[in-house]
Amino acid sequence: MSTLIPSIASCKDVTPGERRFARLLEAKLEDDYLCWYNVPIGPSRHHPDFIIMHPQRGLLVLEVKDWRLSTIQSINSHEATIFVNNAPVKVKNPLEQARGYAMVVADILKSDPQLVWADGRYQGKLLCPWAFGVVFTNITRSDFEQTDLGEAIEPHHLICRDEMTESVDAMAFQERLWGMFPFNSHGLLTLPQIDRVRWHLFPEIRLPYKQASLFDDLDDEPQGFPDLLRVMDLQQEQLARSLGQGHRIIHGVAGSGKTLILGYRAEHLAKACSRPILVLCYNRLLAQRLEQWMQIKGISDKVHVHTFHAWCRKQLSAYHIEMPRNHGDNDAFYDEMVDTVIREVDRGMIPAGQYDAVMIDEGHDFRSEWLKLVVQMVNPQTSSLLVLYDDAQSIYDTRKKGKFSFKGVGIQAQGRTTILKVNYRNTHEILDFAAEFARQLLTQEESDEDGIPRLAPVSAGRRGSKPLLIKLPTIQAEADAIAKRLKEAHQSGVAWKDMAVLYWDATDKDEIYRALKAEHIYVVGKKTITFDKDDTKVKLLNIHNSKGLEFPVVAIMGGRIVEQAKSDVEAAKLLYVAMTRATSQLVMTVAGVS
Repeated sequence: MSTLIPSIASCKDVTPGERRFARLLEAKLEDDYLCWYNVPIGPSRHHPDFIIMHPQRGLLVLEVKDWRLSTIQSINSHEATIFVNNAPVKVKNPLEQARGYAMVVADILKSDPQLVWADGRYQGKLLCPWAFGVVFTNITRSDFEQTDLGEAIEPHHLICRDEMTESVDAMAFQERLWGMFPFNSHGLLTLPQIDRVRWHLFPEIRLPYKQASLFDDLDDEPQGFPDLLRVMDLQQEQLARSLGQGHRIIHGVAGSGKTLILGYRAEHLAKACSRPILVLCYNRLLAQRLEQWMQIKGISDKVHVHTFHAWCRKQLSAYHIEMPRNHGDNDAFYDEMVDTVIREVDRGMIPAGQYDAVMIDEGHDFRSEWLKLVVQMVNPQTSSLLVLYDDAQSIYDTRKKGKFSFKGVGIQAQGRTTILKVNYRNTHEILDFAAEFARQLLTQEESDEDGIPRLAPVSAGRRGSKPLLIKLPTIQAEADAIAKRLKEAHQSGVAWKDMAVLYWDATDKDEIYRALKAEHIYVVGKKTITFDKDDTKVKLLNIHNSKGLEFPVVAIMGGRIVEQAKSDVEAAKLLYVAMTRATSQLVMTVAGVS
């Protein structure tokens, strides 16, 4: 079964013939075929109906028309006159249209030296052949042959209605497709080359050069084309493009690209929705980075990013509802604020359905009553809700005791739940190291669609240096050792802004700040933290606040948390979150060991 991107079930405005042909591609082509339906290509954003790619066969661009013979008044090699609502309309010859799209594809790919033959008889030509054709979903081959349509559309460039039935032989169908090529295949695309093709044709799925992060700047790419071009994997791309209407849940391990998909989805919805889009998370710093990303993309006026509690505060302010008083107990204050919002929504003083779409990052840190409240904010006409979840990263006591179900909080995602197991953020060595300290968190546990599975991450295979575990007698020695390691990393070429130090409590924070200051290492985070593009300082973060973030180099003051994690699940979760922030290098110190 081929991979069709996006899933045809998620697409709007699909003609009956296009839907039938898409189903046929899925059913009659093997697993190594990739098919894209109505996905814009390159900077010019042309929209061919279908692009089919096979590593040996090549690239095929197809235009699908639900025309009948009575639809066509006249046609030549350049244009056709067809009846639309009984009135004649001039349109481009569909074969010429497909040819034009195919030439755009070829020109884009020829710009990459790694996708053309370097020498020989095919020098300068694409490694894979390319072709184009037309699908007439309502005209049979015999009807076609009884007309003069063959003078405008060459018969071997055509698939007809009787050649795309469910009963058609798979090999016969494929022969029709590849019979459109002017010569036999002479190339073989490797998996990295296939990713290069995707990188060039679909710019929106590109990942930054340095790492697969939502927050890195694509402008940092080196001049020319590097040896490795990073793109979303096929599951991520299909998922990102296929998130249609309805409630949806993505269960994903740390580093699996959940937030990346959320960012892609937000950008897409900003172009399509009339009402605002709401993005909620628990972590203030993650909200800050998401908001920065929306500003860079120019969609912050349409996509509103808040922590859950900041959103509750804004709701009370916007609808002139009195804020609860804070008597010094912040937890009690926030609980009362949330209860007030819930109560006023129930009374109708705060309106439901305010947003055309709602997306929740860190859904594992939301209480049941929070989720139930947020679900009511989705416009019932769109019913667009996306929840990202990873139970292994749930580090707050946010769920009430008892069995949790998504249906119980109003999330209806049956048949629209996806699991992402591949970790792209961390090297194989870092992921293994983290697993040793959080083994009980990562034991695979299945669940039905309405429950919460526990996922064991699978490494994407990227290799790197082994994490360092440094045992020291005191937390002062820990802090000094970390400062020394960061200075060495900087001397070896790592920028200060690419480093972060994670701590557990205030004592750790004061010690590491002292040690970094003594080494003249500038930090941001003693009081506040920002993520300006030109920031040149090391990030100093509480482990809780590091959730959702990532840095090439991470140092963790293990202090007493490592020992506690052996018997305390919550401490183990914190440690797992901290270690999986590192994309390339991880250093962890442990105090109290002689």
